[in-house]
Amino acid sequence: MTTQFESIEKENVANLNFPKSDVLIDADAIQQRYSDLNRALSLGNLEHSKIKIYFEDNQSKKVVETTVWGLTDKIVILKQGNLIPINRIFKSA
Repeated sequence: MTTQFESIEKENVANLNFPKSDVLIDADAIQQRYSDLNRALSLGNLEHSKIKIYFEDNQSKKVVETTVWGLTDKIVILKQGNLIPINRIFKSA
């Protein structure tokens, strides 16, 4: 069984609504998500590399290919100040 993620442009992330609940339940998966996001931040700042972020808003599962510019304990900051709550991210690659 494969889950389909709809591709979205980073400029459209600002128009999305995000529920407060976490998309991940497993503690190991949550820890892995933070590790992957920290790696994505390093790649973005040092090498300006783009990564794919798989996430879910209040309507469907989506994927965006972008550079991570910043990271807090609750949000991922993308170019142009677009934000994705970490608790809505499945993974980044």
